[in-house]
Amino acid sequence: MGWLYVVLGGVFELFFTTCLRYVNGFKNVPWTIGFVCSLAISMYLISIAMRTVPLGTAYAVWTGIGTLGTAVVGMIWYQEPVSLARISLILVIVAAAIGLKMTSGH
Repeated sequence: MGWLYVVLGGVFELFFTTCLRYVNGFKNVPWTIGFVCSLAISMYLISIAMRTVPLGTAYAVWTGIGTLGTAVVGMIWYQEPVSLARISLILVIVAAAIGLKMTSGH
């Protein structure tokens, strides 16, 4: 169950980073509410996950999911650069997260 919380927490990390783009110094109230709620949910889920998943592994996978998701959202919706090098490095993050999961003993 801990890994499910890590993954869901990573998804909510993607939500709060996307909301952060629009908070405008926390003056844009709807996006700020989305940011705060997503951040709180993400932190809550990762804190529950760390009860059973090793701390370093949980944190690395959680941030990896957020990093991967945020990079993909940036490339698809915000026309951020897409290159072979960038895609390759994102795949390295995914491979590292999978490797950590496989070697965590859980």
